[in-house]
Amino acid sequence: MMRCRFVLRMALGIVGVLIVAPAPRAQVSNAGKAPETPAPQVKPGPWRGVGPVAPCVLPWGGIYACPPAPTMVAIRAGRMFDSLSGKMLTKQVVLIQGQRITDVGPDGSVTIPAGTRVIDLSQATVLPGLIDTHNHFMTSRGEMTADQALLVATKRLRDGLVNGFTAMKEMTSHGNGYQDVTLRDMINLGVVTGPRVQVSGRESSGEDPHRARTKNRIPAY
Repeated sequence: MMRCRFVLRMALGIVGVLIVAPAPRAQVSNAGKAPETPAPQVKPGPWRGVGPVAPCVLPWGGIYACPPAPTMVAIRAGRMFDSLSGKMLTKQVVLIQGQRITDVGPDGSVTIPAGTRVIDLSQATVLPGLIDTHNHFMTSRGEMTADQALLVATKRLRDGLVNGFTAMKEMTSHGNGYQDVTLRDMINLGVVTGPRVQVSGRESSGEDPHRARTKNRIPAY
């Protein structure tokens, strides 16, 4: 049985993430204690840009539409690549709860709970999510501002996810400070759509990444 995340091209889309809002910061009293601070009050809806459903609250304030709660999904795979055995299996069923695979096996051996959404991929091939272990999605090489690099990186990550990469390792922000950390946190909150990422932050080197480049020196990525 293969326990891994699967790429479901052009069928499953983005699976919902359960967001747990962090506890609000406590205020320190004169006695040096840190009493609990009540959660911020959210006025009744509808909320502008969010709708009638209660929104999620960002740690620093502000609201956004919460990602949908995780649901059970069943995949009927005509072919499924088992990366552990290196074999191509046929007529398999994959059960997914939220972002976790709960069961995998031949059709008929896996029970699909009543009311579960079933996606028919009987004419397709399902395979584990790809992992990019060396990526430079924050790279600007001095050709973009830090804000421009952040926006481009957001699109690069979305494109990577759509093309089957469910995890990426970013090597360095190349002078863009720690915006890669911010981008990772926004993905984890569900504000930005992208794969799971590990980031490195700003590199430690003797070269100024914002110094003017020429074609004979360091080319832009």
